[in-house]
Amino acid sequence: MRKLLPLLFCLTTASAFAQTAPPPADPPLLDALGRAPSATNIERDVRTLVGFGTRHTLSDTVSATRGIGAARRWVFDEFTRISKACGGCLEVRYVSGTVQGEPRIPGPVEVVSVIAIQRGSVDPDRYVIMSGDIDSRVSDVMDATSDAPGANDNASGVAGTLEAARVLSRQRFAGSIVYAALAGEEQGLFGGKFLAEEAKRQNWRVEAVLNNDMIGNSRGIDGIHDNVTARVFSEGTRVTETAEEARARRFTGGELDSPSRNLARYIARMAAHVPNLEVMMVNRLDRFGRGGHHRPFNDLGYPAVRVMETHEHYDRQHQDLRTETDPQGQRRVYGDTIDGVDFAYAAKLTALNVVALAGMAAAPPPPAEVRIEGAVSADTTLKWKRPSPAQAANLAGYRVYWRLTTEPQWTRSRWVGDVETATLQNVVIDNYFFGVAAVAKDGSESPVVFPGAAGSFGGY
Repeated sequence: MRKLLPLLFCLTTASAFAQTAPPPADPPLLDALGRAPSATNIERDVRTLVGFGTRHTLSDTVSATRGIGAARRWVFDEFTRISKACGGCLEVRYVSGTVQGEPRIPGPVEVVSVIAIQRGSVDPDRYVIMSGDIDSRVSDVMDATSDAPGANDNASGVAGTLEAARVLSRQRFAGSIVYAALAGEEQGLFGGKFLAEEAKRQNWRVEAVLNNDMIGNSRGIDGIHDNVTARVFSEGTRVTETAEEARARRFTGGELDSPSRNLARYIARMAAHVPNLEVMMVNRLDRFGRGGHHRPFNDLGYPAVRVMETHEHYDRQHQDLRTETDPQGQRRVYGDTIDGVDFAYAAKLTALNVVALAGMAAAPPPPAEVRIEGAVSADTTLKWKRPSPAQAANLAGYRVYWRLTTEPQWTRSRWVGDVETATLQNVVIDNYFFGVAAVAKDGSESPVVFPGAAGSFGGY
């Protein structure tokens, strides 16, 4: 996973443990997981979801064959089947809330999502989350009766989440994984809002949210066929930043190193375990002027990103099913139908989620309270807080990272061992950005944590 440039320097640490050898880089399991998701399974699930006719948030909730109610019950049953196959390893339940008085939900309407929780064996209160949006729509966002197949937007994301659960539920991890089929996205991101609020109420330590919204279209409206690239969108500065934190960031940096941004870097690095896939990191909350279900988590300060296809086809999004002739006399087909989904490509993007979730869930928690010193000095010192013995049961030690301020990815690193402070001698703080990652005994790593409030993934 690491392709890092060498740099000569001296290192001092506060513990003799720093001299121990690092664990092997990247567990072999990751390469196997990167090939595990099945395009056949994803196709079957997308076809099933399309078969409900419409999954509009305001559609039928009683029918067994049509509407949002039938769709969410099927997802619940599918998670339950997956759990049965792993001996009951998933806690499957609904998360809901009532919405009314909103422009797209006059209401009252109960917005119901489905989640499955795979509890961690070492640090179960730490969570990584993968989500897809279960609802669909046509041109009129209030049309709850017309056929709205939503094959790519977003049956592909839900199918990917189900397949990730099938693959990862065969393994055991230190931290917990949540698989979520979120409702109410097209009507105002309500499913994500309710789950994020529940996480806050229950004091979940949310390390990462990977929102998958349209992962199956490989032929864009720009005429490009690209089945080897995924986009990962991430916000810069946290929206929850205080005035005091903003002032500190102005003088120490951090605009490019929010936890969401370092989560995106982590996912991009993990793409090395997925055959024929690269990641385009997009330094923006979402597509220009648009939104997704990761945003409610960002709104509460959680690290969250959007994973999706690289070349969208806008004729296949939010459109009535129809065929028209454009001014140039060309026949144009509109609608989000099954023929627009590249299932092998969707399996690749699912695999990207799988290896990222596995890597984070297997790793120790990201370092907390990371601090940095080195002004007017030839040396740079990083300090952090070690987790509790129970949370650190799989901890081998820490790796310090740094990069030039203009580099998009971490390029230099050094294993420092099981310590709480490390000094890079003759590495001038003014010339680089720095961070720290926690490393498990099997080589799994957490995302890199940038010092200070700007980069914090939270406490223990």
